[in-house]
Amino acid sequence: MYGLPDCVATGYKARCHAAQAIMRGPSAVMPLMPATFVRRLNRFAALCRVNGGDVLAHVPNSGRLGELFVSGASCLLVQPPRLDAARKTSCDLALVRYGGVWVCMDARLPARLFAEAVKRGVVAPFSGMSAARFEVTYADSRLDLLLDGPSGQCLVETKCMTLVRDGLALFPDAPIQRGRRHVGTLAQAVQSGLRAAVVFVIQRTDAEAFAPNDATDMGFGDALRRAAKRGVEVYAYRCLVAADEVRLDTRVSVRL
Repeated sequence: MYGLPDCVATGYKARCHAAQAIMRGPSAVMPLMPATFVRRLNRFAALCRVNGGDVLAHVPNSGRLGELFVSGASCLLVQPPRLDAARKTSCDLALVRYGGVWVCMDARLPARLFAEAVKRGVVAPFSGMSAARFEVTYADSRLDLLLDGPSGQCLVETKCMTLVRDGLALFPDAPIQRGRRHVGTLAQAVQSGLRAAVVFVIQRTDAEAFAPNDATDMGFGDALRRAAKRGVEVYAYRCLVAADEVRLDTRVSVRL
C-alpha cells in the first residue's frame, strides 16, 4: 500500500489488491487512479492529468527523479482517506511507469517495507528479529528503526532508491548531507558495541546490484565505504512493485 504520514506512524503492510491500497491498522481503502504525468512544479508537487483534467499531486520524494518524471509517463495516484485543510494537493503520486516497470515513488515506505519483511522472516540477516521502535534517536541522528531479537538489538537506517541504470541501482540521485551523517552515526554505534546496518530499498524490479552513486555524491560513497570497514552492515533489496502490490522481495549484491 502507499503510505501516508499518519499511517507511517502507526505501521502498515505495503500491499494493494484490485487496484486498491488496503492498510493494516486503522481501516482505510484508497483507490488508485490512473493518470498521466505532466510536469513537476516544485520539490513536492506535480501536475498530472486524470480523465482530461489537471490534478495537483503531492510528490512524496525529494529526490531529483529526472529520469522518471517525463511528460506523458503513465502514473498512479492515491487519494488519502483524510485531507488536512491546509493541504494544497488532493492526492499523492504513488507509482510511475518507466522502461516497462512500475517504480514506487514514496520515500516514506522503506522502513515499513523492511520491517514487514523482517516480521515475515524473509530477511535472512535479521532472522528472528522484529521492529521494537521506529524513528530512534542515536547520537546526532534520528534513525529509522531499532530491531530486537534473541541475538540482541540492531540499529537500522533504510534508504529509498528509484534510480537504476543498466541493472545497477544507484544512491543517491542528488547530494545528500543527511545520508552521510546517518552512516557516520551507524559507525559510531558499532564502535560502541552495537550492531548497525544500512538497508537500501530499491522500489522497482529491474535492479541486479547496488552501488553508491559516486558521480553524484562522492562524499556519501566515501562515508558508506568507511562505515562498512568499521563494521556497519550494508544490504540492498529490490522490491516487487506492481499496480496491485509493493513489497520487499530479493536481496541484490552490494558493490562498494
